[in-house]
Amino acid sequence: MTPQSNFMVLAPVAPGLEGDLRGLLLTMNGLPGMAKPDNPLVPFGVFDTLHFARFVILNDATLDDLKVFGPAAEFPDAPIYLAFLGDCDGPADLLLADFAGRAGDGLRQIFAFCAGFDPHGDLLQWMKSHSLKPAANYVNWIGRTVRQIHEEAALHKALSSYLVTLCLDDPPQQIRRALIRAVSEKGPRLTSEAPTPIDWQIRRLLTILAAVLAAVIVLLPLLKFSFGAALLVYGAILILIGAAAAVFLVHLRRHETTDPDVQGPPKPPSNAHLLALGQLQDHDVTNQYTALGSFKPGPFPQWTTTVVWWLVNLATPILYPRGNLARIKTIHFARWVFLDGKRRGLFASNYDGSSESYMDDFVNKVSFGLNLTFGQGVGYPRTHFLLWGGAQREQEFKNVQRRHALPTEVWYKAYPGLTLVDIERNGRIREGLKPKSMSNAEIRQWLSDI
Repeated sequence: MTPQSNFMVLAPVAPGLEGDLRGLLLTMNGLPGMAKPDNPLVPFGVFDTLHFARFVILNDATLDDLKVFGPAAEFPDAPIYLAFLGDCDGPADLLLADFAGRAGDGLRQIFAFCAGFDPHGDLLQWMKSHSLKPAANYVNWIGRTVRQIHEEAALHKALSSYLVTLCLDDPPQQIRRALIRAVSEKGPRLTSEAPTPIDWQIRRLLTILAAVLAAVIVLLPLLKFSFGAALLVYGAILILIGAAAAVFLVHLRRHETTDPDVQGPPKPPSNAHLLALGQLQDHDVTNQYTALGSFKPGPFPQWTTTVVWWLVNLATPILYPRGNLARIKTIHFARWVFLDGKRRGLFASNYDGSSESYMDDFVNKVSFGLNLTFGQGVGYPRTHFLLWGGAQREQEFKNVQRRHALPTEVWYKAYPGLTLVDIERNGRIREGLKPKSMSNAEIRQWLSDI
């Protein structure tokens, strides 16, 4: 199995050059916001481990919301950044080196608009020195590579063409044998799964061991002490946990009830902003989303978000490794990133369907998750003990997310036209070729996918 990784190169745009940079980036597109795979600056299509990529200028139009917290909270000199980010198979450092080697001239033209960039310097070293790791990251299906997706899509297409040449009244077993024979003789070729890297296995094992160790520490009193002594130890632990939780909840509720409300009556985004976002949507079955915003000032909101995002990053690969993020099945990749010493945060995702259905999915299914991950953001609808309220105030929430959404100048997808439903179906079709025998009912179900 080849696990996925991600990269993000972030650098401030030199003063006065944002418009020129945007103009250059737009030359990479075939459709609004959608990169031509063979564009001369960064020909994304030649990088066969790259799932998604984007260039986006991070110019935060909501900074004025900080004024309600007083002059100390304002951020008038907030940098305007250029972000180059993507998701790939295997180590991201290898892909960055490949970018530097095969698209170096184009990247130098782009990064020349960034403050302090030396067009004659070491491009790879500069990208590494300006790389930023996400605080949390989500992969829809760990180990499913770009090559696998392309091969399985070709398999589905080939089997569909083979199937129409057969008599569907023949016995299911005979039809399946004929299809397997056709694939063996005519293709397409299917690559075997690569071995899982040892270092990735070790990191995953250490994560699991850490969870087991935490459980052992909790259970240790039962092994070491008598039942009565164990009860005393557990009682002390519960008292400490309860005291810490009580202190946290008191501070949380105080912030929820006393923080200035920059929202007031629901503040909709401007028509011009909605138009700019809408022009980039629905050119493919998959869309991109980029949002930028500030956290409420002070250590409590920042540390609360830090802990929540850390838990998200820890839990998602263990709880949701195969295509289902808490009942949300439309997200290919997502990341949460701290910026500017945790004063601001970035969220970026790639998802199937429209932006409206994407937000409806979250509001209706996991509004508590939105509250946990974004509830400390400036302007976010008021929460109640962080789990309730917030995104449940649907119109206010949607106004907030639209105001913070940024038009993405350049976006690339390695497999246009394929949703996660399509990709999962194609995977099932491939799996149906492997068993030596299947029941007639199983074959009919398999044929229904084809």
